This record gives sequence, structure tokens and C-alpha cells, in this order.
Amino acid sequence: MALKTIDLFAGAGGFTLGFDNCRTGTNNPVFETVWANDFNKEAVNTFNANFGDHCVLGDIVDILESPMTKIPRADVVVGGPPCQGFSLLNKNRELDPRKQMWIPFMEVVRRSGASVFVMENVPELLASAEFELLQELAAKMGFKLKWAKLVAADYGVPQVRTRAFVFGSKLGDPADVFPPKRTHRDPRDTKPLDLSLYVPNPKPWVTVRQAIEDLPEPVGIEIRGESGTEALHFGRTPTALSVERYKAIPEPGMNRFDLFRNAPHLTPDCWVRKTSGGTDLFGRLWWDRPSVTIRTEFYKPEKGRYLHPEQHRPITHREAARFQSFPDNFVFKGSKVEVARQIGNAVAPTLATKVAQAVQQHIRNHKRAPKAAPQQEAVAV
Repeated sequence: MALKTIDLFAGAGGFTLGFDNCRTGTNNPVFETVWANDFNKEAVNTFNANFGDHCVLGDIVDILESPMTKIPRADVVVGGPPCQGFSLLNKNRELDPRKQMWIPFMEVVRRSGASVFVMENVPELLASAEFELLQELAAKMGFKLKWAKLVAADYGVPQVRTRAFVFGSKLGDPADVFPPKRTHRDPRDTKPLDLSLYVPNPKPWVTVRQAIEDLPEPVGIEIRGESGTEALHFGRTPTALSVERYKAIPEPGMNRFDLFRNAPHLTPDCWVRKTSGGTDLFGRLWWDRPSVTIRTEFYKPEKGRYLHPEQHRPITHREAARFQSFPDNFVFKGSKVEVARQIGNAVAPTLATKVAQAVQQHIRNHKRAPKAAPQQEAVAV
């Protein structure tokens, strides 16, 4: 019998896709999603188009406050509460109410009777006062915790994306399986391999070339369909000035500093004045390295290293989806901006599968002990 799973702040469903890809025997699913939630309509449409009508639209706080709400029983709760509250990119972190969205997450854990949860967030979570409160509440609820910062590239994702994962369990100590052994390594790293961290004979990181070299040049400027290689592989309409800037930094790895050296007359004044930091801004990807972190505005090269390694254009939605390890047949719903947001906010499915395998092994180690009854004291939401 499959383990029942709930996905909160589900977005497009990267976490669920990763857990869905955890299979045994003759392709038998280990996990079955029974409920999910997100407040973004297009993300909910995307989730339900791929996984069935499990995802409920709405603010999780409002949903939990409604007397009509019944959270189904589950073995595992996963999710990534909004991370902007903890992100270094957010200048108003101390006042951001989104930092507290772990509270309704834990309330769903309580109501569902789940014996395991996995929470994903930006690394800054682990150094926050909010995380200390989370640890205290989890302990009161009977959970033991193990947390780690995982680099997606270390698990076969063609992207150097670092995220914090918190694994909680009532069954035993999650340290028996978490963090999962790394399956890939940076081939440029010449330090002796720490065998305790890796599977035997780890593979080299998956590169940009491996992820997207087979793609043709993009066609048009609009989404064509909801899935398939061509559906998200479209271009933009850059200005003549932007194209000149692209051409002035033709080599992989170049960035805004190279633009200033090669064509100072094309360099924006704000970049001229900013003499340090922002080395990825207006940068080209390297063919033979993984992508940098894919964010929600990856189609804007002024936001990061989002230029194609050799073509004079930003990366496409299809390329970004591949860097996140979404398969080409995954269905995305919504406008170009909405789909970009779904891609950038997602948990990389390939990494999520490695986490799912750790959850599966942990539950197997403890012989699927019966779920504890829901806690009597509700979490304040």
C-alpha cells in the first residue's frame, strides 16, 4: 500500500513529482498524494493537470480556520513555505509575515497524523529565530529533526541550487538516512572524496550542455501548447541595444564586468558605478558546468547569469525547466510570467526523488510504525 502524502505550498508540484517518481518493483508507486494546497490559481491548475484534482486553491490559514475543512490522514507531509521572508534578497525580512508560514504547515502535520514531514526552504532558514521556534514546536509534537543544506547538482540536477531541507520523524532519528548520499560531484574539485557523503563512484555533475544542447533555436515569442519540447521553447523581443550587449560578451562565463571592459559605451551607468558584487549579472552560462540557481525571472539577463552559452539571447522557459529537471512532458498552465514563477519556485523533482527515497528507507527501517494520534493541542494559525 502506498504511503499517503500531503504537499503544501505545492506550486507546480516539483515535490510531488519527485515523490511520485519514487517507485519499487514493477513501477509500483511508493507514495500517493491525497491532498495539496497552493494560493496561486495557475499553479493549482498545473498541479492538478499533472497529478489529479488533489490540490485545493486558497490561503492555507483561511482553509485551516474554516470549520468545513477536513485534512485527510497522511503518512508524510512535504512542502516549501514561502521563502522570501528568509531570503537575503528580501530587505524587509524582520517584518515579513511569510516567515511564519511554517506554523500552518505544522498544523497540517498535526491534523493529518503524519509521522514524517519534510520542509524545504532557503538556507537562511536554518540560522533564523523562526527555525528555533520550529524546533521547539516539533519537539513538543514528538518529532526528531535532522536538517541539511542540499546542493541540487550533487543529486543529478543540472543546476547549482542550494536549499535547506528539514526532515522530521516520530518513528526514529532521521539521521539514519538523511541527508541522502550524494550521487554526483563537481569534477573540478580535487580534494579527496569523503566516502561518507557519496554513493560509490559518484558521477560528474550534469552540465548545461547535457541538459539543453539537443534543443533547436527557439521559435516565436509565445507558449505553444502546454507540454512537449516546443511548448516552452520560445524567445523574446530584445531591443537592439540589448542584442549589442549580448554580442559584446560572446564567450561562456562572461558577465557585466566583461561588458564594461569590451564595450563601456554599452554598459548602464548603474553597473559602471557598482564596482563589486553581482558577478552573475548579465552573465552567460558555461556549457560544461551546471546552471546557476534558476529564479522566477530567469528570462531577464539583468537579474543573473541567464544568457545562453553562445546564442545571443536569454534562456527559454524550456531550458529553465530542464535545469530544474522537469521532463518535457510535464504540463504547465498559465501565462509566460506565471509559468516562469512556477518553474523558479519549484523544488527540483530529481532532488525531491532522492529525498523521497530517504523517507521510504527511514519508514522501512522502522517497519512503518503506526502513526501517532494527532496532537490534542492545536498550533496557533
